[in-house]
Amino acid sequence: MARAARQIAADWQLQYGYRPLLLETFVEQERFRGTAYQAANWICLGQTTGCGKLDVHHQALLPIKTVWVYPLDRHFRRVLCG
Repeated sequence: MARAARQIAADWQLQYGYRPLLLETFVEQERFRGTAYQAANWICLGQTTGCGKLDVHHQALLPIKTVWVYPLDRHFRRVLCG
């Protein structure tokens, strides 16, 4: 995972002209625990509500997922909050 994270940052820079600060992934809570992400030092941000981005009725029909991020820049907080 670490090698892929390093590579995607460089590839993104070449393709789109800027370097991403974070990688983000969603892990379906009922099926997986996210152990590999935890072991690879990803940061758990919390859980989704089960409502998809297109859900206009807020019915929570989708599975709840845990949100994990991996910083690609050690100053990501300063950049995002500054």
